[in-house]
Amino acid sequence: MMLKGKIKLPEKARRAFPDVLGSLVAGFDEKDEENGGFFDRVIGEELETLQPHGFSSDREIDEYERDDEKKYSDGDLVREKHEKDVGVPVSVNEVIAKDEKRSDLEYELSQKEINLEKLQRIASSGLPDGGSVRATAWKLLLGYLPASRDLWQKELDENRSKYAKLKEELLLSPSEISRKNNEAPDSNEQCADTGVKGPLERQNVSNEDHPLNNGKASVWHQFFQFTEIAEQIDRDLQRTHPDMKFFSGESSLSRKKREAMRNILLLFAKLNPEIRYVQGMNEVLAPIYYIFSTDPDEQNAAHAEADSFSCFVRLLSDSVDHFCQHLDNSAVGIHSTLSRLSELLKANDEELWRHLEYTTKVNPQFYAFRWITLLLTQEFDFPSVLRIWDTLLSNPFGVQDMLLRVCCAMLLCVKSRLLSGDFIANLKLLQHYPVTNIEHILRVANDISPDMSSFLLPL
Repeated sequence: MMLKGKIKLPEKARRAFPDVLGSLVAGFDEKDEENGGFFDRVIGEELETLQPHGFSSDREIDEYERDDEKKYSDGDLVREKHEKDVGVPVSVNEVIAKDEKRSDLEYELSQKEINLEKLQRIASSGLPDGGSVRATAWKLLLGYLPASRDLWQKELDENRSKYAKLKEELLLSPSEISRKNNEAPDSNEQCADTGVKGPLERQNVSNEDHPLNNGKASVWHQFFQFTEIAEQIDRDLQRTHPDMKFFSGESSLSRKKREAMRNILLLFAKLNPEIRYVQGMNEVLAPIYYIFSTDPDEQNAAHAEADSFSCFVRLLSDSVDHFCQHLDNSAVGIHSTLSRLSELLKANDEELWRHLEYTTKVNPQFYAFRWITLLLTQEFDFPSVLRIWDTLLSNPFGVQDMLLRVCCAMLLCVKSRLLSGDFIANLKLLQHYPVTNIEHILRVANDISPDMSSFLLPL
């Protein structure tokens, strides 16, 4: 079943992509074939859970990462130590600048008609933590909220209502649906006539509705089809940011949050039977659900599940073609995107590009596939991911354009190490990217010209 007639879903999100995100290896021990062809995708192989760099847990640093600081060829400094652990003092000017930015954002978000271009410009340099600013800004940047403030509540009510109906229709088991229908007034009257009420009430069950019917038309057969997917989602959610109390733990609140994320991912899978759930989607959903759930506005926080679903669909639709095998060699497939990254690097640093492509043969598919498909959620700690997403979502040329520029900047920022490394060392470095000054990477990315060859679609 698709979303047709039920909720607005971009057409791209309806296309199929294989359940192979788990084949994004976190480490290669062997060199790919000499021709540099795209590596085979392995279905069912689970994605290695990487410890977030410097967020509530310390990550082991290999010998090649142990220098406190290194100067790279462009003279910029990339820090590898945890800046928050060092206790860098914050100047008065920085505090004033942050307060002014928050004031500017709150003023813009209070306007009757939101100036999206101005919001993009302000948000691109980072949104403040805490408060409702980031949650509201992301909803606007993703197109979930309209520019007209007067229409916000109407749009929210409609989308939240649609989501509740979809959950009722698709996430309840056939027995739960049947029991709910029997609780209707007319059913109660029928029970009164027979003199039997409650679970012992005898009901007529058609062959199509029988749990043991394996026919494709059986509602139970359709329900059981997603049991394996639901189990995979549950396993992945248990591994989602285990170092963060918000996502981990066995308290009733923690279980409730995981249940909400499970509903979103399972509902997406059921609404898109050709796409279903791909391992790693939980990582893309996590920042959205976290920001919306921690919104101080109690009403918005209470509807974080519904709002997260709609924004998750919108964000994912911008990159759904990367997961469609039959589109791999098309202008919108993953091969094309990886090629654009390669060309972007060549245009900005041909020496580094030649070293990776020809000397060490570390092709983008060995490391950038995961960078791109998971929107860098596995490469940096959680606060850094939120900061990066501020820039990605606010880019007027689209998320994918800025994502490629950030990926290119990540390569440029470790140039000296890459030039001195061989295949194994470079692959290890890029698949376990060092703790880095995020603002520096984003400054480098902003200096890179937009990739105008990108196939851009509105969110």
